[in-house]
Amino acid sequence: MIAGIGVDVVDLARFERAIARTPRLVDRLFAESERGRHPRSLAARFAAKEALIKALGGPGGLRWHDMVIDANEHGDPEFRLSGTVAAAADAQGIVRVHVSMSHDAGIATAFVVTERGDA
Repeated sequence: MIAGIGVDVVDLARFERAIARTPRLVDRLFAESERGRHPRSLAARFAAKEALIKALGGPGGLRWHDMVIDANEHGDPEFRLSGTVAAAADAQGIVRVHVSMSHDAGIATAFVVTERGDA
């Protein structure tokens, strides 16, 4: 059963200016495994993290490093949740998180759907 949905968009030029102006921002927002990617890819990941927060209902106290986007065995993006984000998801009975990311025409976007285990 769908528990929540979230969507977010990021202006690529603005995001690139922000990380150029504040290089430590990348370290604050992204786990080590996510760093070193092209800024467009980082922007899409940032949008996905924001979309996940929205899908979870925007609980406070979530840590950026507790929601990491990895590739699954098929190369598709998927969240790896830990700490504060895993606790928020568990409290809501979330058993699965779906994520889709894209970037084109100066915009990065992401869409997240969370599922509960109940039927």
